[in-house]
This record gives sequence, structure tokens and C-alpha cells, in this order.
Amino acid sequence: MSRETLQLVEYAAGLRYEDIPPDVLQAAKNTICDGIGACLFGFRLPWSQIITRYAAKTGAGGKSSVLGPGAAKLTPPLAALVNGALAHSFELDGAMRPGIGAHPYATIFPAALAIAQDNGSSGRQVLTAFVAATEVMLRIGRATKRSNERRGFHAPGTTGPFGAAIAAGLLLELDKDRLANAMGIAGSVASGLLQFSHGAKKGGMVKRLHFGRAAEGGVMAASMAADGFDGPHDILEGDAGFLRVYCDEFDLGELTRALGTRFITDEIYMKRFACHGSAQYPLQALRAIQVEQAISADSIEAIKVTATHELVERHGNRSPADLALAQYSVPFCVALGCIRDARDPRAFDDSALSDSRIRAMLARVTYVADEALQDPMGCEVTLRLKNGAVHKQALPPIPNGSSPRANRDQVYEKYSILTSDLPRAPMDEVFERVQTLEDQANLRWLAP
Repeated sequence: MSRETLQLVEYAAGLRYEDIPPDVLQAAKNTICDGIGACLFGFRLPWSQIITRYAAKTGAGGKSSVLGPGAAKLTPPLAALVNGALAHSFELDGAMRPGIGAHPYATIFPAALAIAQDNGSSGRQVLTAFVAATEVMLRIGRATKRSNERRGFHAPGTTGPFGAAIAAGLLLELDKDRLANAMGIAGSVASGLLQFSHGAKKGGMVKRLHFGRAAEGGVMAASMAADGFDGPHDILEGDAGFLRVYCDEFDLGELTRALGTRFITDEIYMKRFACHGSAQYPLQALRAIQVEQAISADSIEAIKVTATHELVERHGNRSPADLALAQYSVPFCVALGCIRDARDPRAFDDSALSDSRIRAMLARVTYVADEALQDPMGCEVTLRLKNGAVHKQALPPIPNGSSPRANRDQVYEKYSILTSDLPRAPMDEVFERVQTLEDQANLRWLAP
């Protein structure tokens, strides 16, 4: 009899801080620092403020912080909602490569933080819960084979509640039976549709909400389970469970593959640019050519980007109507990268949509499918210059498509850019305290 859901629950409940290798702990802390920077940067954005105002009206009076300057404290579910949305508010939070539709910081940490600040959990408990939840959620993501997205579901909104429920449940100290109930409840709050990326003229804001709702749903699921509410204990593998309902194809074996012997938390990668993962490699390739050849935008005649058919079909929008859709469009991001410094997220502001130089460059970008590519997120960028010269760069250069983890210094460099308009000393203190999270008595100091 298949019992994958319970195996994942037993693993999460049994994981101890001492079981986690130092490099995995460091990867988790780097991911959390990176995500906090993304929240702080995103707090001022108009869609973030809409969500924050809604939450303040409906969840005021709690102990849980919103990661934005001067924001009021909220009840745990609403704080998780806001911080999850903030984390993905500008396409800056870390994900996985190759993509599996899972964003550990944006869906898990907001739930963990909300519960921890409410009940006084220690930094060591939070770090352990984050790793345990990440190990569970990433395996669920792998099991879907991303076929849930081919059906039109936005994967982070559907896998995220499971990770959030595990993290929240562990910090609420649920026993295995109630933690399984939390997973069962989380399966019924999984949601998020990809219509915003399928020819919609507007509506990109809703993408940010999917992450917040995942975190909120996990907090709700764990909190209700703590009070005795139950849910199916075979929510992943059951006949009408998550994988069979949401996915056209799936691999049950991925749910427990190397569980307890191999940590995959250390495979989370840090985004270099404020755009969807599909544009990360093209922008890296473009920048490599620009730096090596000292190419100016005015010298470019044409740009050709090749990627898989799935990426071209989903991320080829040539006339994005809003900023969220622009960040989802590979041709637009590449055109922007020719004109502006894409390493600074401020380059992706509203003016980019009407920038005549970016629009002119966009007309020179072609985005075509090449099924010979081995990596599902891989690409090749070809620049043809007006003088006839041609320069090419393919990524990833590593055969298995893996992406080197960002180290502490690289994470701080990005974090400092994201928080550059906030007081430096308190921002650096937050960074350093997260880097020693296991030594923190609680997380109530995390309230910018």
C-alpha cells in the first residue's frame, strides 16, 4: 500500500538540527537572507501595498511582522499572506534550476516566520523547520514533472501550501497524526492559475498573490490541524489526491527518492535579475557577451535567443501590457538588458514599458525553440552586430545543467542592492543575525 504522504510527514517530524549538514544550513540561511531582501525591496510596490492594506484591515492585532518599514503587526495567516506576496513581488526570490515550480523562501519562510513570531520559536527551530519543509516541498515539485503547469496551474501556488503547512506545523509542535492532517488540509487550499501568462492583456499582479496565498494556506492548515481538524493522510498519492488531480503525468518515486540521505535544499539558486527564471540564463549569456566584447546597444543589429519549445511558448510575449508580464517575457527582458543594467532591479521600473530604446531593441529580438537543448531552462544567445560580427553564448555550460550556489558574499551583494535606500546599519544587522539564525533565541527582532 502506497503511503508517500506519511513517509514525508515522518521524515519532517523526525528531522533534527544536528542531522542537517553545515553546507545545507548555510544554503538555507543564504536563501532566507536573499528572500528578506526581496521582501524589503518589494514592500513599496503598488500591488504589495494593496495586499498590505487588505491584510491590515482583516488581520490587525497580531504579533507577526510584515517585512516592510513601518508596517503594522498582523495575525499569523495575514502576515504570511503579505510576506509571501512581498517575496515574489518583483521576481527576486530564489527558486530551483532546472525549474520544478517551487519557491522555498516565498512559500515556506513567511509561514514559518509568522508562527515563530507568534509563539516565540527559536532561530534553531525555524531553521530546522525551513529545511524539513523545503525537502518535502521540493520532492513534491519534482514528482509533478511540471505537468501541473501544462494543465494551467501555477506550480508555486499548488505545491507551496504543503511546504508552508509542514513548516508551520513543526513550529506548532504537531504530532505526526496532526502534521499529516495539516498536509491533507493543505491539499484542499492549493490554487493558482496561469491565465495571466496566456495572452492576457493585463492581470500580472495576481502572480504575486499565489505565493502569499500558499503561505497563508499553510498557516491556516497547520493551525486548524492543531485544533483537531483533520484531512486525508494520502493527499499526495490518493486516487483523488494532488498528483492525480493536478497533473497529467507524475512520478510517485520522486516523493521519497533519497529522502533522509540526500538534502536538496542546497540546490536552491539565487536569481541575479528581477525577472522570471526563464530569462535568467539569457540575461547571463547576454551580459557575458557584453562584458567580453564591450558591445554597446547601438552596435547591435539583431539578437536571437533559442530555448525549449515550452519556454518559448510560455515566455515569448512581445507586447507585455504591464510590468509583471514584462518580467515574464524573455524577449522583453533581453531587450531591456541591452539598454539598461539588468543587475539592478530598479531597471525594471514602469518607465521600461514605454522606453522607446527598449521597444526598438525588442523589435530586433527573436525567440525560437530548439528541442536539441538538454537543459529545460537552457538557452543560446546570438548577437549579430551592424559591422557583421557574430557573437554566441550558450548556457548552462555545465553538462548536468546545475547552477552553482551563491555564496554568502554574493548574497550580501544582492541584499545590499535591494536594501540600498534603507538605513545601512539596521539592514546589515538583520543580515548578520540571519547568518547566525541558530543562535537566536527568537525571531521577534525581525521587524524592519
